[in-house]
Amino acid sequence: MLDLEVVPERSLGNEQWEFALGMPLAQAISILQKHCRIIKNVQVLYSEQTPLSHDLILNLTQDGIKLLFDAANQRLKVIEVYDLSKVKLKYCGIHFNSQAIAPTIEQIDQSFGATHPGVYNAAEQLFHLNFRGLSFSFQLDSWNEAPKYEPNFAMGLASLQIPHGAMVKRMHIYTGNNLQDTRAPAMPLACFFGNVYAECVDVLRDGAGPLGLKLRLLTAGCGPGVMADAKVRSLERNIYFGDSCQDVLGALGSPHKAFYKSEDKMKIHSPSPHKQVPSKCNDYFFNYFTLGVDILFDSTTHLVKKFVLHTNYPGHYNFNIYHRCDFKIPLVIKKEGADSQEEDCILTTYSKWDQIQELLGRPMEKPVVLHRSSSANNTNPFGSTFCFGLQRMIFEVMQNNHIASVTLYGAPRSVSQPRPESSSSTH
Repeated sequence: MLDLEVVPERSLGNEQWEFALGMPLAQAISILQKHCRIIKNVQVLYSEQTPLSHDLILNLTQDGIKLLFDAANQRLKVIEVYDLSKVKLKYCGIHFNSQAIAPTIEQIDQSFGATHPGVYNAAEQLFHLNFRGLSFSFQLDSWNEAPKYEPNFAMGLASLQIPHGAMVKRMHIYTGNNLQDTRAPAMPLACFFGNVYAECVDVLRDGAGPLGLKLRLLTAGCGPGVMADAKVRSLERNIYFGDSCQDVLGALGSPHKAFYKSEDKMKIHSPSPHKQVPSKCNDYFFNYFTLGVDILFDSTTHLVKKFVLHTNYPGHYNFNIYHRCDFKIPLVIKKEGADSQEEDCILTTYSKWDQIQELLGRPMEKPVVLHRSSSANNTNPFGSTFCFGLQRMIFEVMQNNHIASVTLYGAPRSVSQPRPESSSSTH
């Protein structure tokens, strides 16, 4: 049985690991994988057709804990303990829930002190006792004596009517004063671990197509005197087609992984695949997992030739390999008519394929069907995706109409084009 420390408005954990509010989904899954012998039977719950409409949930069924992640930014929003009989809980090092200590309303009052009067929800038959960043729910139908709750009694102080010995049914840890309105906080400093994360990625374009990426990066202060420099730093970096390997390393740092392409499976779709001279070297990717970005370099020139932006939707074969890339792609749409007006539009990580087609038009060619599978196992439980090419961009579309990835390719930047200066700031 897990023995965990409760920190209101912050975390649930022990000396080995901690689930902290604002933690990225990938880090929580990494903790579960590392401690798989102790934390077993974990379910991943999400909406297959509308993944943005419901929180993404990691359900620790053996331990009675749910971790609720915001569907958009995929950071930890709420920690719920829904079965207190499966876990030991303590606050400031002192247990308030264990096999020897029952989580009664008297015990909660003793451990956490006074708070505002509770709120009774008649529909759920639950009484909610709220502290800042922490709430306890008591089940009314489990009591021997039904509470005499009257909305106008004692100015609505329902807490005065709770029978002794009422037991906690659920506990929630969240940010702020209201569980219903809570949002996932910014990522805590403790979750950076020396990595750089992308706050947003803007695609730079001209009239012909993409030119490169403008990345707004977040990193924690590091170097001598880490505690003295414990702030989140914000950086801006621009990467263009035709940039050298050294340009990219200087701007973004070392990649998490370098991947050499063993074969070009899309070569068959080029105009004259049989005329292409086989290369003695293979093109290679820089994989930046925490940015949600891949950068492809030409094996001969070692210059950038493609960018791949990953949306990390659940139900995709590559889910949880990359953090979600929150990208924006500006478009200039020419309206038909005598005035020939132009309209500015933006495609985002959350745009659906039918919306994109309304702006860019339908592709002339049929999609390329992409079926991913590992070398050890040829099955893919999530099914195929479909790749459509428009305006020097390839959209990989999932079966639920969401975009799994966007591949950008274009002409290299001319030598005469100056490289813009990047800026930085501190939060």
